[in-house]
Amino acid sequence: MYSVLLNRFLNVKAENGLVRILKKEGIEWVSTYPSTVINNACGEEGIKNLMMRTDRYAIAVADGFSRCSDGRRIGVCSVQGGMNAVGAYLGYGALVQAFEDSTPMLCVTDGISPAIAGTTRSDLTQMFSSVTKWTGYVNKPERVPEFMGRAFTYMRSGRPGPVLIQLPQKLGEFDEEQFQYEPIKGWRQEGDPRDVEMAVRALLAVRKPVIYAGQGVFYADACSELALFAELVQVPVMTTLKGKSAFPEDHPLSLGVTGGTVEKFLQSSDLIFAIGCSLSPGRRYGGFKHQIPGTMRSDLSPELRSGKKIIQCTNDPMDINRYYHIDHAVVGDAKHVLGQLIAEANKHTSSQARVRKEVLMKIETAREADRQKYLQMMTSDEKPINPYRVCRDLMDTIDRRNSCVTHESGSPREQLAMVYKSLVPHGFIGWGTISPLGFGLAAAIGAKLAFPNRQVVNVTGDAGISFELGDFEPLVREKIAITTVHINNSGFSGYAPGPWGPGVSPYTARVSPSTVQNYAKMVEAMGMQAERVEVPDEVSPALKRALQKNSAGHPAFVEVICGDQPLRGWLVQ
Repeated sequence: MYSVLLNRFLNVKAENGLVRILKKEGIEWVSTYPSTVINNACGEEGIKNLMMRTDRYAIAVADGFSRCSDGRRIGVCSVQGGMNAVGAYLGYGALVQAFEDSTPMLCVTDGISPAIAGTTRSDLTQMFSSVTKWTGYVNKPERVPEFMGRAFTYMRSGRPGPVLIQLPQKLGEFDEEQFQYEPIKGWRQEGDPRDVEMAVRALLAVRKPVIYAGQGVFYADACSELALFAELVQVPVMTTLKGKSAFPEDHPLSLGVTGGTVEKFLQSSDLIFAIGCSLSPGRRYGGFKHQIPGTMRSDLSPELRSGKKIIQCTNDPMDINRYYHIDHAVVGDAKHVLGQLIAEANKHTSSQARVRKEVLMKIETAREADRQKYLQMMTSDEKPINPYRVCRDLMDTIDRRNSCVTHESGSPREQLAMVYKSLVPHGFIGWGTISPLGFGLAAAIGAKLAFPNRQVVNVTGDAGISFELGDFEPLVREKIAITTVHINNSGFSGYAPGPWGPGVSPYTARVSPSTVQNYAKMVEAMGMQAERVEVPDEVSPALKRALQKNSAGHPAFVEVICGDQPLRGWLVQ
């Protein structure tokens, strides 16, 4: 009799057992849109249900948090599944984005009851297996620790990616003493020393190398090592959009992400040294990255191949020779590999940084040409306000050493990627392999949860704002103190004819003008401080007032009435 009572005391419901495991892994909140299998268990076990207003945002906020935490802290979300898996279906695009951007995050949803498994027409496992690193269906309560162990192993080892766990409702109980769980640390590997030596020798043997750094530098916690390596070998550094801020953009070796400086060095380079980036196809096919010119690839005519070499350092062998021909590769975690590269380079440079004053002069000359190109727009007093003026005033107002700025899909991304200069890791949150409108707000929420003491600003446009409005309410309810800046030019810039040409979609380019709709009033009605700015000299004061409101623990919104401006795109060849 005593043993029976003891077993009942030790037994835990499957959903509560799963939530207790989350607590062991340091999870403090779960972003959610109800109702889901773990909502009540989270409340019972002391984990906050961070309720968003859409299923997609529940997933996207967890994504943003994981990005800004470099996967050291995992974002967790829950959406409705089971027989009525509307939450999972509506959130599908957000998981696709997390998968394409290699974000380690956990999504928990209701699983179909084991009693009727295989009888439904739709199947979550089949649907999500192509957009997750792993999808697990828990068919017995005692398997909860096993499945959670696998989930955290996959998220913390190798190439990052999202994991989906399906847990049926009322699955039963299990004995926590018999089926115990220990937190997972994850595993990372060094590169083959012979590959490292070959990579360094190749880098030092050429005249015009360029380091191309991606977000893998973040996930490896290797920003310091990247700077040390670049300074040691005196090689200029460009980053991918998702890697922006992994290397300080005020550094003498920084080329930035896009613009004339990057294009000049990409064109003239004789070797690309890629670290922490997958080197997937670029702008020619709609991606938000440069096509590397002069390389060997099947879609580039032989006469355009200049013999440019590529060295790729990645933790995923599937990246190698996927699109570009790779001349040398090092497979391993970016932090470990950069440590090895530094040690190997020291052997060849006598532990002294190479002096390449001519390279630094060329970088500064190119950067100054870019500055001059945009200076007139960034200091313009024209009305409607020039969006580049907003970018400049934002840089001058915000504390760039203690802040996170992110963009929305479309024009805000292209404008900020070019002119906003980030100084610290995650001072800028770039995204865009898959570009669902509205993610900028979710990324900003995730950033504020990851860095509560930083200023956080989301810059959105006329396309993005309509996807964000519904999820302003949680900002007010939860006192998530971020600022959203709305660049309102009454349309989708680049779609209509303009200084950039005929436009990509002129028949779907215009929305209700700012003379008809006032977004600041809409947002104010939702309980946020909001104001509209129509005069250039009022942009900075409005931003200061918004940030002051943030410092008091409240969100804020600034609508800026802007005109259209041409965009600097990505190198296509």
